[in-house]
Amino acid sequence: MTLKSCPAMPNSLLWAVDIFGRVYTLATAGQYWELCKDAHLEFKRVSAVKQCCWGIACDNQVYVYVCSSDVPIRHREETYENQRWNPVGGFCEKLMPSDRWQWSDVSGLKHQQLDSLVLPSPHWEWESDWYVDENFGGEPTEKGGWTYAMDFPATYTRDKKWNSCVRRRKWIRYRRYKSRDTWAKIPSHDDPKQLPDPFNDLSIGGWEITDEPVGRLSVWAVSLQGKVWYREDVCHPNPEGSSWSLVETPGEAVQISCGPYDLLWATLWEGQAMVREGIDRNNPKGSSWSIVEPPVPENGIMHVSVGVNVVWAVTKDRKVWFRRGVNSHNPCGTSWIEMVGEMMMVNVGLNDQVWGIGCDDRAVYFRQGVTPSELSGKTWKAIVVNRENDRSHTGSSSSLLSAGCFFGDEVRGSGDSLAPSDTDTSSEAERPGLMSEYEPSSGNSGPFPESSTVYSGSQADSSEEEAASSVNRERKAQGTAPAELPWTNIDLKETRKISAHSTACYAETASLSSLGLFPMGLEEGYGADDHPLWAWVSGGGCTVDTHTVLKWFTIQSGLSTSMQTQSLSITPAQTAAWRKQIFQQLTERTKRELENFRHYEQAVEQSVWVKTGTLQWWADWKPHKWIDVRVALEQFTGNDGTRDSILFIYYMFHEEKKYIHIFLNEVTVLVPVLNEAKHSFALYTPEKTKQRWPIRLAAATEQEMYDWLALLSTSCSESRRIQGRPSPQAIWSVTCKGDIFVSEPIADLEALVHPMPCDQMFWRQIGGHLRVVECNSHGVVWGIGYDHTAWVYTGGYGGGFFQGLASSTSNIYMQSDVKCVYIYENQRWNPVTGYTSRGLPTDRYMWSDVTGLQECTKANTKPPSLHWTWVSDWYIDFNISGGTDREGWQYASDFPSSYHGYKTMKDFVRRRRWARKCKLVTSGPWLEVAPISLWDVSIIPGCEEGSKDSIALWAISDKGDVLCRLGVSELNPAGSSWLHVGTDQPFISVSVGAFYQVWAVARDGSAFYRGSVSPKQPAGDCWYHIPSPPKQKLKQVSVGQTSVYALDENGNLWYRQGITPSYPQGSSWDHVSNNVRKVSVGPLDQVWVIANKVQGSHSLSCGTVCHRTGVQPQEPKGQGWDYGIGGGWDHISVRANTTRALKSVSQETAEDNFSRTTDLEEGDGNGESRFFNKTMLIMNSVQAANGSAVTC
Repeated sequence: MTLKSCPAMPNSLLWAVDIFGRVYTLATAGQYWELCKDAHLEFKRVSAVKQCCWGIACDNQVYVYVCSSDVPIRHREETYENQRWNPVGGFCEKLMPSDRWQWSDVSGLKHQQLDSLVLPSPHWEWESDWYVDENFGGEPTEKGGWTYAMDFPATYTRDKKWNSCVRRRKWIRYRRYKSRDTWAKIPSHDDPKQLPDPFNDLSIGGWEITDEPVGRLSVWAVSLQGKVWYREDVCHPNPEGSSWSLVETPGEAVQISCGPYDLLWATLWEGQAMVREGIDRNNPKGSSWSIVEPPVPENGIMHVSVGVNVVWAVTKDRKVWFRRGVNSHNPCGTSWIEMVGEMMMVNVGLNDQVWGIGCDDRAVYFRQGVTPSELSGKTWKAIVVNRENDRSHTGSSSSLLSAGCFFGDEVRGSGDSLAPSDTDTSSEAERPGLMSEYEPSSGNSGPFPESSTVYSGSQADSSEEEAASSVNRERKAQGTAPAELPWTNIDLKETRKISAHSTACYAETASLSSLGLFPMGLEEGYGADDHPLWAWVSGGGCTVDTHTVLKWFTIQSGLSTSMQTQSLSITPAQTAAWRKQIFQQLTERTKRELENFRHYEQAVEQSVWVKTGTLQWWADWKPHKWIDVRVALEQFTGNDGTRDSILFIYYMFHEEKKYIHIFLNEVTVLVPVLNEAKHSFALYTPEKTKQRWPIRLAAATEQEMYDWLALLSTSCSESRRIQGRPSPQAIWSVTCKGDIFVSEPIADLEALVHPMPCDQMFWRQIGGHLRVVECNSHGVVWGIGYDHTAWVYTGGYGGGFFQGLASSTSNIYMQSDVKCVYIYENQRWNPVTGYTSRGLPTDRYMWSDVTGLQECTKANTKPPSLHWTWVSDWYIDFNISGGTDREGWQYASDFPSSYHGYKTMKDFVRRRRWARKCKLVTSGPWLEVAPISLWDVSIIPGCEEGSKDSIALWAISDKGDVLCRLGVSELNPAGSSWLHVGTDQPFISVSVGAFYQVWAVARDGSAFYRGSVSPKQPAGDCWYHIPSPPKQKLKQVSVGQTSVYALDENGNLWYRQGITPSYPQGSSWDHVSNNVRKVSVGPLDQVWVIANKVQGSHSLSCGTVCHRTGVQPQEPKGQGWDYGIGGGWDHISVRANTTRALKSVSQETAEDNFSRTTDLEEGDGNGESRFFNKTMLIMNSVQAANGSAVTC
């Protein structure tokens, strides 16, 4: 099929959508429906004007088709560079604190650097690079383009004067709209408000309201929730508009229609219509709504369409109505008039011309006789032209006629049969369906009151008078009264009757033309000889007046007259029987040919399963933007049951179709991304992890994103043959969003020689939502939520958005979590009024986030995602670092600075934090451990064989109390009761290592060691205070087998030197690294951290999993870092990973440990000898236990 682009404007086009979602155009001078470009897109409906067409695709996304022209669509971006004079260096970039930004807009209030001005969507391209505008007021400036003034803001001149203390120059760059003659997706990720759900209907109009800006349009839309939206700033220089704004309505809207000027009607779910009033050039969105009742109370309005002075409507019983008395002064009109005919929808175009879609046959109809003096028109006439690709086929006209889908120029009597009879000597076929109306008479049948025509294809060019005379002759032959001449009468209501004969004639061909029985999934729904079934029509870009000669009502074919006559001799019954016979013959031949090969084995036994969809992809090239892509997941199943999958991403690059593919057995993790503007997720491979540039895909809705995420995660696990619950040695982690991931370690991960890079680790998601997770090698896993609720792992997997085979059938429970959303109220001191909300132009927003860069008010701040719901109102949060006064204010000298809870003479700004709680309800393999809320938890990484029934678990409550959990075991991971451990101050972190070494961190940043902890004395006897590193405050500690690591508030990682059995507190802190957020030390002294920032080859990631390499007894601090998955990770626990390296490496380690043990036995006494002998014993027992462990 050859796809033709729509003709360039100013050609007049009628737009239509068939039932398969394909968009066609029909020119006023054309004779064929032409298929638009981008045929791979499927549309629900379109709304057109002369210069463009907007549409809603089947993915519920909005697209615009801008027709090409000789004049390009260009937009100029500009920004200003500002400088101030300095006595030392002259004009420089250093400005005063009260000055505007160095790079700003013309007002100086908006920070606007060159690189901050990016293309608004992928449909634009830059024409050139930035350059200086050296013209000022039409005159050239000095070299450099600078203009001078005494201060900001002031009157600028192009000449420098003695008092010119500031200067600025304008930088310019043009961008061009490139997506013409193609469907371009309307971007929504930059909108100030995220749409609550996809769109259901849209309409374009308003081009006659005002001439400024040029080509201005009003684009209205209705969402699935019944809300009405208005697209801002749609005009010729900006065909996409800027953002969607919500328009309040008195009810839930279903459909909307906008006229060229100030008419705007919408239908409500209750069947009423609402009319927008107050629309003018100063207020294109109007001011208020008025309600119009439906014509008949029991059948509400289903569809409405408006023009300049007309309103047409279709009620739920498919009746067509015309509204009287509609004008700019009375947009509601006066009364309803019922018109003859039944329609699916109607559309009013230019000059108040009307089109419709027939109810029974889904054909496009044109309302003839519409004039300024007769706005209701006279009759409906079917548009019967072929599609453009049908011209090469023969017999198209005959097939249309024989299928009962062709509608001619004349009317047919009710007594006429659909099949030829003895009296039908002047024609070989007839055209049942929607015809012209006439005065009431009894016995009429069909969709409209109609009379019959005896009409052949050879008579296609005959005049209406000749056709009318043929009708009269046939009427006289049958003894019936002649009908009035067509196209001259006004519609009158007529009762619709369908004769039994007509019904019988339709029976055999119903499957060919019935919309309900059409196979919607076919690639080509109907052949060249079938009548197209239409779903939507738009005439907003079609100019038809009384002098326009249309060629839409006759079929244009390349057949000769004799061939047409011969083709028309085939009746509908013969066509149906012929097709049925061919189908039966093909079925029998297939069975006969395959019968002789049934005893052969299949050469390749495999099945292929494919899922396709439309997503958005964050492009790899600059400027990085979301682009629309088609994705396809192909899954192969071999004869041995193994499965492998490939994900294809198809995209356009410089007008060329390209694709990338990802083998899912190479994918290391799939993680949802928390983003207010997009429902997106990231896909990592080892290469993408090194680059710090994952493959990011976004779906139209959150549910669609989770569907793809669950499918891809399951496919990745199947490709790696990882199923079921995690192994006891699994590594657990949590993202900043609260998602939980596990990874199955392998032996080479901790090898001293050629270890496996941790960017090759495969992470899979486990259902639930946590802030902290802790595990040990016996399968005991605990977690803490954002609301400090403790949760214990039940042994299941899945939950949340994982359903079906991706989730276990048992051990899945409901889980909830509550967290706070914070915003800040900022104020500046004024000498007259004191502290006020009116700040300097250079200040942060008066309501902002913690950085001050994002405006966050109580009204526009939303929960993190749709799964979260508010459970409280906004309240002042007094629990903030630095303290507050009685009203919750914190004071500082300026923004941003160090805040304190009291006012001094130098404090000119203040802030206070507001909080609001939101709640998430999900499911996962977790059970709540009541009733104490926890801040931190730690489980002993390994224990002796005889002590498995008592696993040490320590925790810190949300109030800072130290707790020890009793009765924790493999069979009872939740334990039985809490034992309080006394402290002299609140604690914030605790860790229990091998041999019951318990370390903790107090709120003042110092460390403590708990002495004499054992299975018989689980709480120990006393705390030993350990000073923190110089000028640092610790916040976390992690203890392994023989190593202790701590983390301070500045992100520095410290190793505790000098730990011996006789002095377990150690001697000093040794700095290891900075840029660390969390640390976890495993049972083999392996060290894993979450790094704050890691630079990759393409980008920077925050929250990255990193592994310390080279850790061994001779060098417990290790040698370097191996960077793994990231960013967005917030917590990791390797406390369960007892998977050791290969045997040769293990032997070397054991021999080295044995040498150390011998030396210490000789020099350190019996106590130290027993300590390290115990170390060797535990290591050997762990190694033996690991030999029977399940690993992947």
